[in-house]
Amino acid sequence: MFDLRYHVASLAAVFVALVIGIFVGVGLSGRGFVNDAERKNFEARIDELRAERDSAAARATSAERRGDALDQFANATYPSLVGRRLAGTAVGIVFVGSVDQSLAGTIRRTITDAGGRVVRLRAFRVPLDADAVDRTLGSDPDTRDLAGVERRTRLGGAIARELVSGGQTPVLDRLSSVLVEEQLGLSKGPLGAVVIARPARPQRGGTQDFLSGLYAGLAASSVPTVGVEAGGARPSAIPPFRSSGLSTVDAVDTPVGQVALVLLLEGARPGSYGLGQDAVDGVVPAGPLPTPGT
Repeated sequence: MFDLRYHVASLAAVFVALVIGIFVGVGLSGRGFVNDAERKNFEARIDELRAERDSAAARATSAERRGDALDQFANATYPSLVGRRLAGTAVGIVFVGSVDQSLAGTIRRTITDAGGRVVRLRAFRVPLDADAVDRTLGSDPDTRDLAGVERRTRLGGAIARELVSGGQTPVLDRLSSVLVEEQLGLSKGPLGAVVIARPARPQRGGTQDFLSGLYAGLAASSVPTVGVEAGGARPSAIPPFRSSGLSTVDAVDTPVGQVALVLLLEGARPGSYGLGQDAVDGVVPAGPLPTPGT
């Protein structure tokens, strides 16, 4: 819907520029620089541009109405679609970078609306402080084999496993002071689902390797894990989430995105859903919806 609006604005600007140019050309024709046939071509082109502008404006209005209708429908049906689908599910939230409080609130409300419980949240500081990470890991025989820039992917995978399984978490415990920027919830029980978001900008080098291991480790776990972001987030985290094998939802700040998130956390067909260009599998997971709470 918004892309079409921008298209209309661009088309209008082009139209104005061309009309000015054409009027200048027509004015010159009165002085003998442009013949009558060329002037008629200019005038015909103006008519074509007007028609294209009006058609684009009509499409934008229609798309906006359809979008508003979809929002109204989603708002009206949201409670019945998500209610009790995550009843009893312990959910963990992971942020790469500082916690986006608005996004965190949306994720929490969505999980609560579906009957689930957010039992812990972890926000990882990026980029990694390589010296501090290696010094901390190397000081303990149990974690020493994860130290070194060449082992960042393995480190990310190990942390992903600890996040999901709970219980004893020696790597996370050891690195808490240098890696974890914020944490909530002391639950040590296993998770039934994970939501991950990346407010931070894309990373490079060892930090990128660490995140690749983290994403891939979560994707390979036995519980549904979904990468999310709000609509229009730039740069988007959806492509790296997808390439690591994670299911994704963009526009999770809309009722449609929230329904998609709940269905994926419940165990719907994995894929990339939402309203953006990276939602290659549709708006929400396809197929019959199971009865909430069953």
